[in-house]
Amino acid sequence: MIKYNNIIKSPVITEKSSLLREKFNKYSLYVFVNVNKRQIKSAIESLFNVRTSSINVIRVKPKCRRFRGVIGCKKQRKKVYFSLIDGQKLDIMSV
Repeated sequence: MIKYNNIIKSPVITEKSSLLREKFNKYSLYVFVNVNKRQIKSAIESLFNVRTSSINVIRVKPKCRRFRGVIGCKKQRKKVYFSLIDGQKLDIMSV
């Protein structure tokens, strides 16, 4: 069993995520790559004391970059978009 603190990395703070949060009550987080949707749902519900209605998981592929002639790749990431049941709010900056 993975601890809930070892599932969630950080919130996604972008223009797209803030727009989704304001209009559709959808929040976004970065999570570790090796966890599945059930573990993510139980971690969100227990850590933040909210109920989720839907969860969408996206795997972001690594991108290769070149710096001073050396090619390196960024790490693969997993992003989660989840929506809460009507009437519930989450302060994403307290994550």
